[in-house]
Amino acid sequence: MYIRPATRSDIEVIAQFQVLMAKETEDLELCPDTVLRGVAALFDSPSKGEYLIAELDDEVIGCLMLLPEWSDWRCGTVLWIHSVYVHPKARRKGVYRSLYAQVRERVEASAELRGIRLYVDERNKSAQKTYESLGMNGDHYKLYEWLKG
Repeated sequence: MYIRPATRSDIEVIAQFQVLMAKETEDLELCPDTVLRGVAALFDSPSKGEYLIAELDDEVIGCLMLLPEWSDWRCGTVLWIHSVYVHPKARRKGVYRSLYAQVRERVEASAELRGIRLYVDERNKSAQKTYESLGMNGDHYKLYEWLKG
């Protein structure tokens, strides 16, 4: 398995994965064209964030998005993990573990980066078990949101 930064050539597969993930985890039907534009927009503004890709035999089998958040409390940046997806045929084979390890190594090696956060739908028990097995916990905060539309 190979973990690498995503490139523009990955935009379509990332968008496809996001549509599948929303349906699978939250039973949401996303507009594929909107998601495609949203994924492409991140490549147009790299300071907003980035995607990491997991590949096996030259096939994309997983991805995640990293978004930086400035923390005044920690005087540094916390990386938020978003948009995690692992293709069903590649699950339970360490794909997310490998993606997460890459992010954690980056944080540990950086003087500016302070930590990693993510949110997970409370119904997604499988993902929660995965995150807990990597030493993450959901004890500290509860996420609230308001979304237009």
